[in-house]
Amino acid sequence: MPKELGVLNALDNAKTQLYHFTAIVVAGMGFFTDAYDLFCISLVTKLLGRIYYTVPGSTNPGTLPPNVADSVNGVAFCGTLAGQLFFGWLGDKLGRKKVYGLTLLLMVICAIASGLSFGHSAKGVIATLCFFRFWLGFGIGGDYPLSATIMSEYANKKTRGAFIAAVFAMQGFGNLTGGIVALIVSSAFDHAYKAPTYEQNASASVPAQADYVWRIIVMVGALPAALTYYWRMKMPETARYTALVAKNAQQAAQDMSKVLQMDLVSGQDKSEIEILARDDSNSFGLFSKEFAKRHGLHLVGTAVCWFLLDIAFYSQNLFQKDIFSAIGWIPAAKTMSAIQEVYTVARAQTLIVMCGLIPGYWFTVAFIDILGRFVIQLMGFFFMTVFMFALAIPYHHWTLKENRIGFIVMYSLTFFFANFGPNSTTFIVPAEIFPARLRSTCHGISAAAGKAGAIVGAFGFLYAAQSTDPTQTDAGYPPGIGVKNTLIVLGCINFLGMLFTFLVPESKGKSLEELSGENEEESGETEAPQTSSRTVPV
Repeated sequence: MPKELGVLNALDNAKTQLYHFTAIVVAGMGFFTDAYDLFCISLVTKLLGRIYYTVPGSTNPGTLPPNVADSVNGVAFCGTLAGQLFFGWLGDKLGRKKVYGLTLLLMVICAIASGLSFGHSAKGVIATLCFFRFWLGFGIGGDYPLSATIMSEYANKKTRGAFIAAVFAMQGFGNLTGGIVALIVSSAFDHAYKAPTYEQNASASVPAQADYVWRIIVMVGALPAALTYYWRMKMPETARYTALVAKNAQQAAQDMSKVLQMDLVSGQDKSEIEILARDDSNSFGLFSKEFAKRHGLHLVGTAVCWFLLDIAFYSQNLFQKDIFSAIGWIPAAKTMSAIQEVYTVARAQTLIVMCGLIPGYWFTVAFIDILGRFVIQLMGFFFMTVFMFALAIPYHHWTLKENRIGFIVMYSLTFFFANFGPNSTTFIVPAEIFPARLRSTCHGISAAAGKAGAIVGAFGFLYAAQSTDPTQTDAGYPPGIGVKNTLIVLGCINFLGMLFTFLVPESKGKSLEELSGENEEESGETEAPQTSSRTVPV
């Protein structure tokens, strides 16, 4: 016989209110900042190459050597992975609210410090930048499990998927803002300090003021985080943490009374939570046999799906420069000054974000509580597989000038179905299906698996996608397996994602306690969560 908790029942059945939207904005601004901070570095790497690595007398402007480019782009991923594991665990130990402000503070300080990176030599500046970007990533990592868990624990069961998806969708606006800020800053500097192209005058094509451009773009990332710090500190601890983990019956009811603007502090509610507080049937730990039996396959499913998805999702950067050059969006580097190049790269990236990224996120928000998580994830992986193979098998056909627009359409559709698919669902489901006292930790583990996939996708495939002909590789890279074979491998990875989706339960329309089995009696019903958590949608 399930034990219904009054305060949690009230949350599950609450009408959508202002506090739901406040929570979306407060949690979502963290993701807005995350996306801005991780994305903006890709807009300024070419500028860093010109400022610090141009060889006098060379026919082409300087670029970052492969190991330096990998460090600048990848060090934040490593920090994010560590932050997801650490803050995920801490969120379950100390409470979501206590840790939530800390991650934001770390992001503000490190975004500013990244822009103030100093050094007498190129190595000094890049090393300092990498140091602060690691800790920036560490703060960003904490935002993943905490934001997802807070939103899922605040939401009602009818629209919970859409609310968590809306928090995640703020990433799209973060990316878009990164592009817009780069466009504004670079055009303002280009207008104020006219510089010739590299071909006309190599040394004058990088004005001294260009060093301010990348620093300003990187530091603006601190603004949205700083603006939401006050609101984060005002959010009460989630009722599910207070009731089920901290076991403080009265506090949970009081906090939610304020938020829901209704009286929940009745004797019956208090006694219900107190019964649960004394119950030890749900006190098993992460490494216990009971956890493995109830949720082991679920954790494998959420972690592996996120790992496989991020390999494919982050490998998109490999093909962007080919696509941009192919359609003439980015002319040869030597035909532009340093600041003009920032503007051109930002314009191209912003168009991709607007066409491919943002629509997919909001399709998920609209349909997740109608179609369910399982259908959207399976459909997303299926179409990503189809489009990757459709790009790979006739790859030569797509490289011909007359077919390039078709290539861009296919490429955009791949990433539309990543966002209206596993990129969103892998974030949502781990915040719903695990017990309250392990929810943040399990989400952190799943997210860290995803970031490991991102590191493989962004860097392993950067080497793999190099031409098999040693004379055709990018400067400093060894020969690889070529773009065609890389796309075939990515298609197979997406197909694997489809298979692992069958390990993940459908969570649409169910309460969190029903999904995690926290409202089940010990006597004869320990198996209930296993049977109720059907993989295929009901």
